[in-house]
Amino acid sequence: MKVPDDLVQVGYVSGAYGIAGGVRITPFSDDADALLKVKTWWFDKPTLHDVDVRQAKLHGGDVVAQLVGVVGRDAAEALKGVSVQIPRSHFPALPADEFYWSDLIGLNVENLQGENLGQVTDMMSNGPQSILRIAPVANPDESADKAPERLIPFVGQFVINVDKAGGKITVDWGLDY
Repeated sequence: MKVPDDLVQVGYVSGAYGIAGGVRITPFSDDADALLKVKTWWFDKPTLHDVDVRQAKLHGGDVVAQLVGVVGRDAAEALKGVSVQIPRSHFPALPADEFYWSDLIGLNVENLQGENLGQVTDMMSNGPQSILRIAPVANPDESADKAPERLIPFVGQFVINVDKAGGKITVDWGLDY
């Protein structure tokens, strides 16, 4: 099978589930809709390859799945740590005001004053909300070591606009925060 161009890591195999070869997937999303709906996943080890999903369901905060070709607990345990990827084109559609984390990574961040704060390098969750991790822009007056990473909560109070097409997020956040 041809490797899709739009693969996105959505979780990782965190261990075996049961004795028949089930795997436990720790998703990077709270709802894990993409993992539950897509019937072919891509694993990164030993090399990037596709895996057919027989069955997948939520179990606690994880997804448990039966995969074609994985038989027995030892085979499932051997997959521990493998990243699980699916094509971005297979993600469920979202309402206009919601975004997948992967859509935000790489966007430039600018405040209301037009000052460039940096670029989104990653997202993380602290439970109640998602947080943008912003790598600072290079400032010729400072060494790269002195420029701190910014963490901005991804909530309406601070995030004013997300322009995916324009590659920019506008925030109500000062340079001195």
